[in-house]
Amino acid sequence: MTGIIDYDTGNIRSVENALRRLGAEYVLSSDKRVLDACERLILPGVGEAAWAMSRLRERGLDAFIRSCTKPVFGICLGMQLLCAWSEEGDAECLGIFPNRVRNFRRSIAEDRGLKIPQVGWNDIRSLEPELFLGVPEGAYMYFVHSYFAEVNEYTASVTEYGPPFSSSLRKGNFMGCQFHPEKSGDDGEKILYNFLKMKL
Repeated sequence: MTGIIDYDTGNIRSVENALRRLGAEYVLSSDKRVLDACERLILPGVGEAAWAMSRLRERGLDAFIRSCTKPVFGICLGMQLLCAWSEEGDAECLGIFPNRVRNFRRSIAEDRGLKIPQVGWNDIRSLEPELFLGVPEGAYMYFVHSYFAEVNEYTASVTEYGPPFSSSLRKGNFMGCQFHPEKSGDDGEKILYNFLKMKL
């Protein structure tokens, strides 16, 4: 059973639809007892980092997530919340990854003719082998974001939009994607499939 962590974020329906397409059993809940009984967890997210962290803290889910030893997968804002800090609202996040989450500097993006937020398809490279099993180097994924995680030793894939950034992260049982695998066609579904098959 896969648990989707419910904390009033915006991309839950698309995640549910993707899990149904893959034939996965899942439950949507903010109840720690229900989530603790699941084999793996997905932390979705669309919204503002400081507000999202406040919702996790209100429900006691911040400490719960930090203590997890099962596979945990953050999507978009969910991945950013697994980092140490976000420039969005000067938010102290969960601290699983030491990465800091930065805003795309408008001057950097505009100098290259890029718009903020990044909305649309971009490629991913330097892929971590387990999460991206069967996904080709340079595959295109669907992004919607104005903030990005820095590149470091936990970077599981790299994308460039102005500066290079961590389009995914992996540290033991914790992983996440800045892009939306549930909206990224067959290759995106392969990533979700790989996560569903993980046993740590």
